[in-house]
Amino acid sequence: MRKTPYEKEWDALVRKETRYLKNNSEKQEFILNRKLEERVPDKLQEKLDLAFYKGFQIVFEKGTTVIEKTYSKEKKDHAHKVDIYALELSETRKNLRAFSRRSRLSNARNLAISLGEGVATGIPGIGLPDIPIFIGMILKSIYEIALSYGFSYDTDGERRFILALIRTSLLKGRELESENAAINRLIKDGVPSECSSEELSRAIRSASDTLSQELLYLKFLQGIPIAGVIGGLSDAVYLKKITAYASLKYYRRFLTAQRNPETASSAQQP
Repeated sequence: MRKTPYEKEWDALVRKETRYLKNNSEKQEFILNRKLEERVPDKLQEKLDLAFYKGFQIVFEKGTTVIEKTYSKEKKDHAHKVDIYALELSETRKNLRAFSRRSRLSNARNLAISLGEGVATGIPGIGLPDIPIFIGMILKSIYEIALSYGFSYDTDGERRFILALIRTSLLKGRELESENAAINRLIKDGVPSECSSEELSRAIRSASDTLSQELLYLKFLQGIPIAGVIGGLSDAVYLKKITAYASLKYYRRFLTAQRNPETASSAQQP
């Protein structure tokens, strides 16, 4: 029996996710990390954990309005509705992929911005103070991905989902497989629009700790003038990694919602 465009896109998505899991089956040990290990102050990990945690809190509480000034939410909502209308008229793979194309364009622009910011903060040796900027760019990128697929991002339930994406994108091996499967189940059942403040706080802590552990040596290096460019450029490397995973999950969520609207989150835009 011939497959529908939706079924073909779903199969292609599953292949991409399988390839992603395979490519991240083992944690890489960087030579630079080993060389920096003895030089990193004992208290830096603790400071970095707190800086990421506070950074997420600040951006969630006060930064969303600022982030939304960097793009037109109304235009993105309109573009999504146009794409949905085209898909309703003709469910082709081309029309299904239109949402991903918009997402990739946003990702490319944000990656270029992140590269510039990494160099700008790396040359003078700005390390920890760069973290709110980095978090803002991560969230900006994911917000634009969400809008490309017609989902909101400003409820606590959506924030917890976003934090889970950020954390899982940095995992490896069996832990990645387990958390990825949990996210897929959440998408299948429908992402709740709300969650308790305690649940959100735990999600912020979990994502913050994972980010800080991953970036410990690079943030230390970023605090050294000139040499900090290497650490600063790592922001773009990790932004690309996070948005690549988020794009896969939002496309899965979009395809699931299109075929099973009763399981879609109430946060999806009309």
